[in-house]
Amino acid sequence: MSALLKPLLDAPPPDSHWAASAIAGPETGPLDGSVRVDVAVVGAGVTGLSTAIHLAEQGVRVTVLEAREPGFGGSGRNNGQIIPTLSRLDPANLTAAYGEAKGSALARMVGGSAALVFDLIERYQMRCDGVQKGWIQPAHRPGRMKAAEQRVAQWQALGAEVALLDAAQTERALGTRFWHGAMVAPTGGHVNPLSLAREMARAALGLGVAIHGDTPVVSIGRAGSGWTLTTPRGGVTADRVVLATNAYTDDLWPGLRRSVVPVLNFQMVTEPLPAALRASVLPSDMACSDTRGDLHFFRWTADNRLVSGCTLVRSADAERRARERTRERIRRVFPQIGNPAIARSWSGHLAMTADFRPHFHELAPGVTGAVGYNGRGMALGTAVGRELARHATGTAAPELALPFTPVKPLPFHDLVTRFSRLYMLHLRRLDRTD
Repeated sequence: MSALLKPLLDAPPPDSHWAASAIAGPETGPLDGSVRVDVAVVGAGVTGLSTAIHLAEQGVRVTVLEAREPGFGGSGRNNGQIIPTLSRLDPANLTAAYGEAKGSALARMVGGSAALVFDLIERYQMRCDGVQKGWIQPAHRPGRMKAAEQRVAQWQALGAEVALLDAAQTERALGTRFWHGAMVAPTGGHVNPLSLAREMARAALGLGVAIHGDTPVVSIGRAGSGWTLTTPRGGVTADRVVLATNAYTDDLWPGLRRSVVPVLNFQMVTEPLPAALRASVLPSDMACSDTRGDLHFFRWTADNRLVSGCTLVRSADAERRARERTRERIRRVFPQIGNPAIARSWSGHLAMTADFRPHFHELAPGVTGAVGYNGRGMALGTAVGRELARHATGTAAPELALPFTPVKPLPFHDLVTRFSRLYMLHLRRLDRTD
């Protein structure tokens, strides 16, 4: 395990609002002894759990191995927005990168990803404070509306349910004149992400999946035509393996960790706000994240708290500075709130890629992996899990929505990771332009 990752996995769970309000997780004790299954999944975030659910629905024997507990990593720490787009790329970017057929297939998968999440929530009656009232991406400068128009047109051409709002419509939806118009996706929404991960684990267990927490995978190696995964107190032999660890990827598979950059992101939640304020701020109850690189994002909780956050450039005195930066941001965007009291703050890592594309890999015969969701993992990871399950049950790679590419470790990865926050200065500069 890398020196940069070990402290993340050794640390206690964050004192987050999600942890304080989530339903209790199911029992997922460590693996003792050796087992033989069809598919072994490493990582119990949304990608790994979606993979397990979709496999088990087809009668496949699955074991999920998790270093801590379901939802411990990014899946249980993020803002909980369910977003059916990528962070910086539109369908045209995907077709340029992968060709018309594969790029369009990937875009359609992304465009349907939020609907898939809420379908799973409904199908398995998941208790995760799920609200499907849409996701909105407001334009932070007038010139960004041209890009929003193009984005809406590209998604609509693929059949996605999206629309363009003008400034007045955006003001009515968000309760502020801070933005200049928006793209809206009605299939999006928001959840308690830790509750969602725990409920996905519960659904998987109900389908017969074995989930073992506190069971890090120490090594992986060939076993005849399959694979053996060694754990501290046992092991799993499987025909196929899915690696679903994203920003918390270690050195289990050569080069995979060094192909993404983990970026620390802060989340925080206000004290409950009065009903009158609740009615005037984000009155549509949509999840909101705007067009900035230094993202401004907001959503409500079930108990009338506003959740927001930020990414910092410097690490010194980080939590205090993150709180002040987020409070100032809330004051600017929603002046009717005044000076909000922050009840809790916490942090987690998201996995960034140099090309801003999610990366999908066929690492060896029978071994697949997905990393690099660039801050859009909740809906995207769920859809990716379904595709990885299809592949594990025999669907050929050309028929998948996932374009498999070789792993490309970043040069000077550890140095890039240590100084990755400086990239935020570049994004803030770009945010000042159209």
